[in-house]
Amino acid sequence: MNIAISNTSDKPIYQQLFDQISAQILKGELESGYILPPIRQAAVELSVSIITVKKAWEELERSGLIYTVTGKGCFVTGLSADEKVKKRNEMILKQMVTDTDYYKSFGLTIDEVIALLKGIY
Repeated sequence: MNIAISNTSDKPIYQQLFDQISAQILKGELESGYILPPIRQAAVELSVSIITVKKAWEELERSGLIYTVTGKGCFVTGLSADEKVKKRNEMILKQMVTDTDYYKSFGLTIDEVIALLKGIY
């Protein structure tokens, strides 16, 4: 598991953790059954609050990406390739709705948004 926390990001740290771990799961970098580090250990290693890590782990579990076995830890859920694509697309579409509303507030057309996106992609 590879995590990079940015203290200058507008995104809350728990969201950064969720985004990075969920991406690693959905890309297959963290495979089914992978054991996430315990919350306290992750908090120490990342120099963040236990509450922050707990919130990220809870969000991962609510999203169906991990599951908890009491006394054993948190494990990556076994998802089929189709389930991974479906979850990935759901997450991306959710973000795109927020982003699209932002672009619309500036009066950008779809063609302008696509041109800007192509420029940075």
